[in-house]
Amino acid sequence: MSYQVLARKWRPRTFHELVGQEHVQRALVNALDQGRLHHAYLFTGTRGVGKTTLARILAKCLNCTDKGEGDDGVTSTPCGRCDSCQSIDQGRFVDLIEVDAASRTKVEDTRELLDNVQYAPTQGRYKVYLIDEVHMLSTSSFNALLKTLEEPPPHVKFLLATTDPQKLPPTVLSRCLQFTLKHMPPERIVGHLSKVLEAEQVPYEESALWLLGKAAAGSMRDAMSLTDQSIAFGQGEVRHADVAAMLGTLDHRHVLALIEALAEVDAARVLREVASLAEQGPDFGAVLDDLTSVMHRLAIGQMVPSALDNGHGDREALLALAAQFAAEDIQLYYQIGVQGRADMAHAPDARTALEMTLLRMLAFRPQGVPRPAKTPLPMRGEPEQPQPARAEQPPQPEPEQPSSYEEPSAGSAQVAASMDAPPPDPSEPSGPSQPVADHEPATAADSLPPWEGGVPEDPTSGADAPAESREPADAPAESREPADAPADSREPAEAPADSVAIAEALPQVGMDGEGPHEPQAPMPDASPAAPAASAEALAASQVDAAAAEVVATSAGELEQEGVSAAAGRPTDSSGPTSEVATEAASEATTEATNEATTEVEAEAVTTAPLDGQRLTHALWLEHFDDLAISGLTRNLAAHCIVAGDDGERLHLQLDPSQSAMNADVHQNRIRDALEALGYARRLEVDVVELDGRVETPRQMAERLAAERHAQAVEALKRDPHIQQLQQTFGARLVESTVTPAGETRKARR
Repeated sequence: MSYQVLARKWRPRTFHELVGQEHVQRALVNALDQGRLHHAYLFTGTRGVGKTTLARILAKCLNCTDKGEGDDGVTSTPCGRCDSCQSIDQGRFVDLIEVDAASRTKVEDTRELLDNVQYAPTQGRYKVYLIDEVHMLSTSSFNALLKTLEEPPPHVKFLLATTDPQKLPPTVLSRCLQFTLKHMPPERIVGHLSKVLEAEQVPYEESALWLLGKAAAGSMRDAMSLTDQSIAFGQGEVRHADVAAMLGTLDHRHVLALIEALAEVDAARVLREVASLAEQGPDFGAVLDDLTSVMHRLAIGQMVPSALDNGHGDREALLALAAQFAAEDIQLYYQIGVQGRADMAHAPDARTALEMTLLRMLAFRPQGVPRPAKTPLPMRGEPEQPQPARAEQPPQPEPEQPSSYEEPSAGSAQVAASMDAPPPDPSEPSGPSQPVADHEPATAADSLPPWEGGVPEDPTSGADAPAESREPADAPAESREPADAPADSREPAEAPADSVAIAEALPQVGMDGEGPHEPQAPMPDASPAAPAASAEALAASQVDAAAAEVVATSAGELEQEGVSAAAGRPTDSSGPTSEVATEAASEATTEATNEATTEVEAEAVTTAPLDGQRLTHALWLEHFDDLAISGLTRNLAAHCIVAGDDGERLHLQLDPSQSAMNADVHQNRIRDALEALGYARRLEVDVVELDGRVETPRQMAERLAAERHAQAVEALKRDPHIQQLQQTFGARLVESTVTPAGETRKARR
């Protein structure tokens, strides 16, 4: 006996053997049981889903004559033993007329077919016309069929089948009951193939069946045909490697390996997996398509795990992978993959396009790839001093930059201010290079302001000069140095008071909106060979800077008061005004030293981690800037408040507006950052509507920023130079452009 292919051998004989078309099966079984039979049925669907099989089963149900009880009526369960059933199965039933419309498209063929409609059936109860691929009929054939299709004789049933119902005229569609058959899901195909192979006693691997189910693309007949081919290819067995080689498709396990490498942020492993794929000569565009398809399934597995399909038999593996990604990572990877597929045509070659797309996923992921080591750079404003020859030392790490929520302290503000100051040129002398005689009259150029071509103000006479060497701008000529004094101790010629006031006001008001510049204190020496500065050294430098500023400011103010009180009388350095200024400067220096030392000690105590202490919300706000987190994780933590801490479990409450970012990966990073500060806790984050009485770190940062902005605006409004500019030139202060100096410096860094 000749071999019969699996697709014909295992074709369903009854409705109950049909696989995957329950909606059609239910409707037809109920109609047959209740005797509600229509005269025309239309079955639509892709190839190999059971259209012709359904028509033949329906023909057997209409003509089955053996019910076991002498009942010759229509049934939904044909016996399969009577002459009618066996004749239909063997294709020799006289009253079942099967017509291939693709080969009989002419109107003459249709008329010849309809000429026999009026005659009664010869063997069965009904004469059944099965017209396959009915959409291939011509327009004239459809027109000839319409009248008979609408009002056929009682003993005639029309069963139409097509894969393209859009080509049928609406007049035909309206005369039929239409049933649309579904695609076969891979799960149904794999289940049916396993039963067939077990019945045929053919060894198989389940992973090979998933490859066949995917390649069948929803057609059960194609799946059965591919199974026949794989049995022959594998010498009587169905193995995964043989099926993959036969189909020439990419092994799905390689795509999962690429996804695992992306989850581990391992660029080297990603390139190794691509190199392993290249050895098989795959279609790299198809690889990228499969990868984006897996990303789509991972997103579904994260959001709705129950909706994740098992189309490749990898549902459990995908659920495990989904737990390793953040939701924003998967969305970004999917978008990059789709865009990379569109750009693949413009790449030098397909492999390069795939590798660049995968590396772009790692480079632009929200948390970023591991950052390279930072190279220490010289600090701005640090004076360059000659260093003796020494052995080369390793570079020191950069000082930690303040976070975006940090408010600069007084000491840090002094250090930052000194960083912005330009370095002095050691080649220039400390005083003017040319002597200026006291009796020399001021020229017209001397009386002009600097922006109109006048003589610029000497830097040693400004706020940066030492307090002992500064003279009031309007001091009498008798109090100045004589003409024959050394050149390095003389002062420049006096300019008019109005010009000097305006010239002093303009450099102090920055063009970038930073506000008036304060006197800058020199930075301490920070050579590469020196060890890391300790807290005491930092405190000492801050104290020295604060003291120098107070001495300069106090001495200048007292000298001006002395000049105003003297009303033009000559004053020298040994006079009572100098003694009062010296005493006041000494008291101011002592007070500034005590305040700076106390502030540095308080800051050192505040930033130290408190091991074993319960974390309250006040401590959470206080230590928030010390958490080693950034990006989306920091933004998530900035919208949380501390609801409770029992020493083992830390309970945080999150604002509902940020609930979309509440992922396990961010919670783990917050927990690790707290553990580094000495708060080893099990973290629980709940989304709760906050009442607003307790501010989050983000709200605190916004409030402090608003206060600093208001203080900066108020300081500019009170500044006499700004007021003089407003009166003289009609200037206007744009408050929205005012930025505190410390924040501007942080933005620049």
